[in-house]
Amino acid sequence: MPLTHDTHPLVKLASEAVEIFVRDRWIIAPPADFFERHPPAARRAAAFVCLKARGQLRGCVGTTEPARETLAVEIIENAVAAATRDPRFAPVSLDELFELAVTVDVLSDPEPVADETRLDHRRYGVIVRAGARHGVLLPDIEHINSVREQVATVRLKAGIGPHETVELFRFEVTRYR
Repeated sequence: MPLTHDTHPLVKLASEAVEIFVRDRWIIAPPADFFERHPPAARRAAAFVCLKARGQLRGCVGTTEPARETLAVEIIENAVAAATRDPRFAPVSLDELFELAVTVDVLSDPEPVADETRLDHRRYGVIVRAGARHGVLLPDIEHINSVREQVATVRLKAGIGPHETVELFRFEVTRYR
């Protein structure tokens, strides 16, 4: 995983979590002074960690609501899950580590919206719910060119038909590379 001195600390944390888990099968804890150096990482927040290899998605796992005690722990857990438990991909191998690019998206709290006119596929991620079924898509995804495409993609992922009544929620992300 190519990291530079400019790489954001949350991305470095996610990258280290993936590398150590793939090499040693061990889940790291945030370094002892991490919260002193990066106080926002001590708060609770939802986050997605996405991995790409050669420009192609290789794993992406996250939460739409905080599930762990801190953002740092949320990122570590989601990074390991993206590398090993994304059902669309085989687990990341040791040989792949050098080619992975990692992004971390920290989510705002989801807010309900009345309809698709309140969405913007570049600015907002979307959660679509129909009963117990739900799906999520981050904003500004390559090859998604409209709100209609964004919502249709989420419906398909969640197994929600195009004419079923749904609840829509939007959220913003702060993306770190």
